[in-house]
Amino acid sequence: MTDEQHVPDDAPANDATAQVDDQQEAVEEAPPFDVHTMPGGARSAIEAILMVVDQPVTAYEIATALELPEAEVVEAIEDLEREYAAQHRGFALRCINEGWRVYSRPDYAPAVEKFLLDGQQAKLTQASLETLAVIAYRQPISRSRISAVRGVNVDGVVRTLLTRGLIVEIGSDGEQGALLYGTTPYFLQRLGLSSLDELPALAPYLPDADVVDELIAQGHG
Repeated sequence: MTDEQHVPDDAPANDATAQVDDQQEAVEEAPPFDVHTMPGGARSAIEAILMVVDQPVTAYEIATALELPEAEVVEAIEDLEREYAAQHRGFALRCINEGWRVYSRPDYAPAVEKFLLDGQQAKLTQASLETLAVIAYRQPISRSRISAVRGVNVDGVVRTLLTRGLIVEIGSDGEQGALLYGTTPYFLQRLGLSSLDELPALAPYLPDADVVDELIAQGHG
C-alpha cells in the first residue's frame, strides 16, 4: 500500500497555479529605480539633467525626480561646478532664483561674442523673426505669453534667439516664476538702432495684455 498525500476536498484547485503565477510575477517585476546603478552614478545623472533643461531647475525638483536626498543633489551640483572651474570648461553651473542651469562661462564671453557677431551668417527663419518681434515690443515677456501671441510653441525658437545673442533672460515673473526675456544691445546693433524707442510703432497691432492672459488660460484649459 502506497502513501498518498491527502488533499482536502474543499481546497481550491488553483492554489498551486496561483503560487506559481505569484513567483513568476515577482521574478518578472522590474527592479526598483536606483540612479546609483547608472554609469557614473547619481552625479552623472544629475549632470545629464542639467545639460538638457531649458529653464533653471531646483535641487529639490531633481531630488524628487531621481528619488534622492536633496542634500546629495546639492553636493553633486557644487562638486560639478568645482570640477568645471578646475578644468577650465567653457560652461558653468549658475543658480538663479534657487534654480540651477548650465551657462557659458563669462571668461569666454569674447569668444562667444565673436562667434555670434562674425561666425554665424545664417538668416533667421520667419518663425524666429516673428518671435523676435513679439519679444521686442512686449518685453519683458515670458515664453507662455510669446506662445499665446503667436499661437504656437516657441521653445525651439527662443533657444535659437538666445544662442544668436539677440535676446537674453532678464528676470522672472514674481507670481509664477516664469523666465522673462528681452532684447540685447546686439539686437539693436543689428537693426541699426540706438534704443528701443526707435522701433516702428507696431505695438498697437499686438494683442493687449488681458487678451494674452485669456489666450494662455485657454491653452491650459
